Amino acid sequence: MAKEPMRVLVTGAAGQIGYALVPMIARGIMLGADQPVILHMLDIPPAAESLNGVKMELVDAAFPLLKGVVATTDVVEACTGVNVAVMVGGFPRKEGMERKDVMSKNVSIYKAQASALEAHAAPNCKVLVVANPANTNALILKEFAPSIPEKNITCLTRLDHNRALGQISERLSVQVSDVKNVIIWGNHSSTQYPDVNHATVKTSSGEKPVRELVADDEWLNGEFIKTVQQRGAAIIKARKLSSALSAASSACDHIRDWVLGTPEGTFVSMGVYSDGSYGVPAGLIYSFPVTCSGGEWKIVQGLPIDELSRKKMDDTAQELSEEKTLAYSCLE
Repeated sequence: MAKEPMRVLVTGAAGQIGYALVPMIARGIMLGADQPVILHMLDIPPAAESLNGVKMELVDAAFPLLKGVVATTDVVEACTGVNVAVMVGGFPRKEGMERKDVMSKNVSIYKAQASALEAHAAPNCKVLVVANPANTNALILKEFAPSIPEKNITCLTRLDHNRALGQISERLSVQVSDVKNVIIWGNHSSTQYPDVNHATVKTSSGEKPVRELVADDEWLNGEFIKTVQQRGAAIIKARKLSSALSAASSACDHIRDWVLGTPEGTFVSMGVYSDGSYGVPAGLIYSFPVTCSGGEWKIVQGLPIDELSRKKMDDTAQELSEEKTLAYSCLE
């Protein structure tokens, strides 16, 4: 029996990440090789022509799973009936801009999109915020869409998670698929804490802790953390453009695991609404280790936290609290 198509919204769809993301969704990478999709693409009016060009290419690619494309600059049309919303559109920080100016622009964007999603999306719509500041944009969206359950509003830290897996894989010369259970704690910013204390590598003699195999705490507590934190800036320096391919791929990973479930014994990182777990203030969107089953995520509980980790987790929570205050001041 063929499945009913799922409607997937991508905002900022004419941009770099959107252009990398929509073919992945149409090919079944996000929701599975047997799940038909209808793509809803939203962008701002100045990008309407470019957006139509993306739609033409989607038609030309003749994706078997793609059952329809809505390309629009109208937020209500874009949000109507969607089951999954990937919020890539946002106002980027430009040279000379203060953080509050960027925050203020994004607050107005996310306020409008939250209202449209709340009024027009399908029940139980799952929302992933990608646009920076991702954690705080997700929090604003939650504020202005009170009827969308808080558990359905998340932000992307899977890119950082995947970057951490990649660094360990490179360091140990192992397959990235053999490394698991790194954690990104906190904000999708340079204060995030990439934690390998619970990570393992599959070897010929069973699973071994990453710390034991790397056997270099100075690198793991220093250069490794810094590399993951600053990888986005390093890619901009190399490409003169921000990381779009890896961001799109990790957005697919985030939604796929959330909808279809994480493998037994594996946890992933998602920015979710804090319930106070691990001493993180409730009411922040903070990246935690989670497992997913039956379309629901659950924070992994009971992991031991050492002194270094505690400080780094608190530092990134502090930054998120300050961002929250700043965002709320833009609403006044």
